Amino acid sequence: MDLCTQILSLFILAIPIACIAWTITQEEVFREPREFCIKRSKVSSNVIERKFFYLFTCEYCFSHYITLFFIIFTDFHLLLSDSRGYIIAGFALVFLANIYMSLFALLRQAIKKEKTEIKVMESESDKK
Repeated sequence: MDLCTQILSLFILAIPIACIAWTITQEEVFREPREFCIKRSKVSSNVIERKFFYLFTCEYCFSHYITLFFIIFTDFHLLLSDSRGYIIAGFALVFLANIYMSLFALLRQAIKKEKTEIKVMESESDKK
């Protein structure tokens, strides 16, 4: 695979990784399992058990495992065709997926702020 195709694949593969990691660790649809994992990550007496449950509460941590799945599933490697290419691809995908998630978080925060400002303006205009 040539370098341009690898780079394009890198940017495309990071999208579903970010989407899955964000959805499971942040969105309302997985709130109950996430709250269970948060509780278990704080109260478990076993360090390994605490770390295992913490994995499902942190989008950065979880993105590593989703990336591992996608590398195995797609056989994606970057720059080198041997095992070093898989390692490079893994860290590059995690890095890019987390940039996507950070941008998404900033976008959601800006939208939420805008909605709040609109509600304040509407309530002020209703008072007048």
